[in-house]
Amino acid sequence: MNINRKTRKILSMVEWSSLAVVIIILSLCYYLIQPIGTSRVVYLPAGSVASIISYLNRNGMDINGMDRYILRFFGYPQKGWIDVGSTKLTKGDLFYRLTHAKAAMTEVTLIPGETREIFFDDLSETLGLDKERLDLAYEKYAPYQDGVIFPETYYIPIGISEDHLVYYLVRKSLARHEELAKKFFGIYNPKKWFRYVTIASIIEKEAADKEEMPLISSVIYNRLKRRMPLQMDGALNYGRYSHQKITKGRILSDTTRFNTYKYGGLPPYPVGSVSLDALKAAIKPAKTDYLYFVKGKNGKHIFTKSYKSHLRAIKSGKK
Repeated sequence: MNINRKTRKILSMVEWSSLAVVIIILSLCYYLIQPIGTSRVVYLPAGSVASIISYLNRNGMDINGMDRYILRFFGYPQKGWIDVGSTKLTKGDLFYRLTHAKAAMTEVTLIPGETREIFFDDLSETLGLDKERLDLAYEKYAPYQDGVIFPETYYIPIGISEDHLVYYLVRKSLARHEELAKKFFGIYNPKKWFRYVTIASIIEKEAADKEEMPLISSVIYNRLKRRMPLQMDGALNYGRYSHQKITKGRILSDTTRFNTYKYGGLPPYPVGSVSLDALKAAIKPAKTDYLYFVKGKNGKHIFTKSYKSHLRAIKSGKK
């Protein structure tokens, strides 16, 4: 059969086009079988595919702008925590699981007043995580050694890494702190805001109930104004001492700035997590002349203005 020059040219172009398609397909297959490191549980924020790719790249995953087109081919990425099943996957496996998998969740609760150290002990035991790695991640992401993580119930995916968990807890909590600061003051000044958090953390430790919180707060401010040491046991319930009764021996032996019997002013940072009620009390204390308080027989505190009346209150509380 005679084939003219034009026909041969068309057939040649078809052959080259087919070859190009084959090369593209083989290149894509090769690209998709490349290994990629990931944590077993990945957090995907809400947003466009491009923003999700950018977020994953910023968090150490080796993916780029071209991957948004490939990821979209597999489907639309899930939102929230995704259990991809392994820390060693191919890119193709990862993209498929990001669009189809979900994470099994468990819940953990940080109660108001609890310290970060005790909370991390609970996380380590509940989720089977390494306490030392939790501490190292916290040092990396949090601006203060305690009082940053907001007390609430968190839904945590099983299998999450220590670094990813702490990043999530701190990031979410700092956003909450900023939101509250802007609500109360219109602006967010981290240094000034965490001074209130520090005061609130002492209130949280000392108050018998939320009705007492503004009164405890007034004592703190009245003492600070008069340059009196706070002399509050709650400040010594920091870190691993969260649940320990404060004794005379402990007061004499503790040399940290949390010992408000020895040092004036506030502790260097919050002594635990704080509730919204404690924050409100720290920001808006009751207007009183109280300088002292002591626990009465009913578990509530007796507030007084002078040391002499305070001594009487101590005696009445013991009867």
